[in-house]
Amino acid sequence: MLEILFEDDYYVAINKPNGLLVHRTRIAEEKKEFALQLLRDQLGLRLYPLHRLDRGTSGVLLFAKSPEATAPVVKAFSERQPDKTYLAIVRGYAPEAGTIDSPIRPDKDHAHKEAQEAVTHFSRLATVELPIPVGRYQTARYSLVKIKPETGRMHQIRKHFAHLRHYIIGDKKHGDWRHNLMFLEKLESPSLLLHAASLTFEHPFSGEKIQIKAQVPLNLQRLCEKFGWTEELSKLEELPQLVPFISGSSS
Repeated sequence: MLEILFEDDYYVAINKPNGLLVHRTRIAEEKKEFALQLLRDQLGLRLYPLHRLDRGTSGVLLFAKSPEATAPVVKAFSERQPDKTYLAIVRGYAPEAGTIDSPIRPDKDHAHKEAQEAVTHFSRLATVELPIPVGRYQTARYSLVKIKPETGRMHQIRKHFAHLRHYIIGDKKHGDWRHNLMFLEKLESPSLLLHAASLTFEHPFSGEKIQIKAQVPLNLQRLCEKFGWTEELSKLEELPQLVPFISGSSS
């Protein structure tokens, strides 16, 4: 069963695991399980996804329970109102803080479309140097970064950190295969190390500020402990967390 982080009469949020698609796509028709389908079956409700997470990305994923509840939140996302916080492990020592303001071109299936404005803010939380040779270097350096995307383009975070050459570990399409391979073989880490840690939005029907937080997956937690990043991780987990509840009725 999917972990429910928040639910009321209008919305439901889950902690999406790594490797699960949000919904069926043309390029992944062979896949039999999707977050949308699994959650519909789990709750017995028709649901509407309000935003996307890449297949490899874990964390907060929000759905609406009706078209009426869908429209205002989709509009809020288009106007950059929801506040999103991600956590990632990237190659190298990232800058202490920065903003990546670089337009993103659509993937090859939509190559005819123009590049779209894309803005990502980030801050470095911790670093580590491992005595493991990768490529021509005898040691390997990595950073734990907190990421706050202002826009929501497809693969935005992964493409922006590739643009900085601070590739997200485990990113098979936009990352560095040598570091991905090292994490797989030496650290037993096969997944994309990108996690949607929290989502905050204004509830259209109650006016409340809703903040939903998702605990990091076990693999990412294990790596943070191994690298001595437990304190930095715990600071993120100090964010206010909603107690999940199941409403007695549905709209």
